[in-house]
Amino acid sequence: MANPASYRPATGQIPTDPGVYRFRDEFGRVIYVGKAKNLRNRLNSYFADPQRLAPKTYAMVHSGASVEWTVVGSELESLQLEYTWIKQYAPKFNIKYRDDKSYPYLAVSVADRFPRARVMRGEKKKGTRYFGPFSHAWAIRETLDALLRVFPVRTCTRTVFKRAEQTQRPCLLGYIDKCSAPCVGRISEEDHRALADSLCRFMAGGSERYIRELTSQMERAAENMEFEHAAKLRDDIGALRKAFERNAVVLNDSVDADLFAYHEDELEAAAQVFHVREGRIRGQRGWIVEKVEDRTPAEMIAQLLQQVYGESAVTLASTPDERDLTRHEIPRTVLVPTMPEDALQLEEWLSGLRGSRVSIAVPQRGERAQLLETVAENARQSLMLHKSRRAGDLTTRSASLQELQEALDLPDALMRIECYDISHSQGTNVVASMVVFEDGLPKKSDYRKFSIRGEAARDDTASMYDVIHRRFKRHLAEQEERRAAPRASGEIADASAQEPTRFAYPPNLVVVDGGPPQVEAARRALEDLGVTGVHVVGLAKRLEEIWVPDDDFPVILPRSSNGLFLLQRLRDEAHRFAITFHRSKRGKAMLVSALDGVPGLGASRRDALIKHFGSLKAIQEATPDRLAEVRGIGPTLAEKVLEHLIAQDEESEPGEAATAG
Repeated sequence: MANPASYRPATGQIPTDPGVYRFRDEFGRVIYVGKAKNLRNRLNSYFADPQRLAPKTYAMVHSGASVEWTVVGSELESLQLEYTWIKQYAPKFNIKYRDDKSYPYLAVSVADRFPRARVMRGEKKKGTRYFGPFSHAWAIRETLDALLRVFPVRTCTRTVFKRAEQTQRPCLLGYIDKCSAPCVGRISEEDHRALADSLCRFMAGGSERYIRELTSQMERAAENMEFEHAAKLRDDIGALRKAFERNAVVLNDSVDADLFAYHEDELEAAAQVFHVREGRIRGQRGWIVEKVEDRTPAEMIAQLLQQVYGESAVTLASTPDERDLTRHEIPRTVLVPTMPEDALQLEEWLSGLRGSRVSIAVPQRGERAQLLETVAENARQSLMLHKSRRAGDLTTRSASLQELQEALDLPDALMRIECYDISHSQGTNVVASMVVFEDGLPKKSDYRKFSIRGEAARDDTASMYDVIHRRFKRHLAEQEERRAAPRASGEIADASAQEPTRFAYPPNLVVVDGGPPQVEAARRALEDLGVTGVHVVGLAKRLEEIWVPDDDFPVILPRSSNGLFLLQRLRDEAHRFAITFHRSKRGKAMLVSALDGVPGLGASRRDALIKHFGSLKAIQEATPDRLAEVRGIGPTLAEKVLEHLIAQDEESEPGEAATAG
């Protein structure tokens, strides 16, 4: 561990202004990000007497090799920059909020030509508006089904939509009036977009106002004796009320608020939020917090608000015109169990994101205080459930890693394992995959794909040598680059500079899919590079035996072994990742090859065709008029393309399937 005194900046060099600071380790990796009203006072507190620091802060300071800071104009700017850096670097000593489960959202793809409504989970995508989260997927599906009667927007996939366009026949929803069928021209692009906008406004909190407008229209229609139209409006109103009848009314219908609470123990905490719109609970979300740093309740709440609403800040920064979206996601009132640190700055930040006043308050009595107690009880139950689940999972993973370490006689705990697989089609389109497990769990952000060409593609062993050599050669180059440019403590001028994405830490164990030849190829690649401390094994498919270098006999683990299950999961994940990459590459290569030789079809026009239709089958099924819609493709060239594909189809034979090594 480093001595903090070796990189402590001189007190006189540290400004007394507000700013954001970050600690780096010996390889330049950011390990902690923080903000301060007075940089000098905050940084001196880390170095004045390290022995008196909390254990985790002590570990952070002794893991560091330099500290740097950026002076900002105000405490509000420091709040924004701190969030940006935490999001960018994911420092290991900062609090990490993880969703305690995957929540469903109602998503409307407003960036599409014909916006599509659907239920989605996972990472949010640009150009899509999200409403929720909802506790249960069936609840939002039933809600969407009811809303389609009033807002019959498209819900089908792109493939179904294109097929309906080509055949001029809508899907079932088009026949039962739950889709306005823009695919066959029943509604114009502008009118369909207006429908999607109305759905978004309704979901964003205008439901009661919209229902009142429909009620007025129904009454006027009845007065004018337009009874059929009045009956339709009556049914629409019923459908809209049904869509939200399960949402409990908990506060006055004028209240828009988010209620936060958390429950903690010594190591972790669970946070919960209820999203209340128009007095009804419209959504709920939870997080599990790893307490890697010691924080007061006020600091915990500040960090939670910063992360939750920081997503809206990123959306607004990338698409400033989506102010309505952030207004939906950020309410007028935020209720918390204790006032957060820098509450005034947080209110100013949230008000800037929403575009109107946002207040943070601690309810003391009444229905809001009672509802906050319910949120706190949900947080307590969530932490208990997480602990019980994790206990079993952690025990199994620890047993797997320990059993594997003992079976392979390895000196160090298996904190990081990398597995490699080769995929090809009869020696062509050779690709490789690298998957990563840390602490027995997949780390998909570190997965990598490799294309293999030339001599390295002649067989599996040459390919394996090439992949391992490339991966660790790059790792060594990055380590040398970091060592050659040591970072000194001090102020940094450009706070917005982006650092390149790099391979992470080297693994303790490399697993290859194969037997002794593949293991020897991987070992030789590491040896040629001078890499030490990385062990290599191979998992052969036939008998699931484990091969180690320089050993004539494999290691055989029992079929019920947790260690063997872990290796099999690694191998299967690498195989899946390699096959997926191979199929995408092979499909594109086949499509390019199929279009080669068309007179007058150059590379740019060919790429335009591929981008527009996406597959060879779609191009073959298209009419000349459809092909001519692509920029640069005229009627004559469209006829030549179809004639060429028909001639190829008559001469072709079935292709070979992809295989994996």
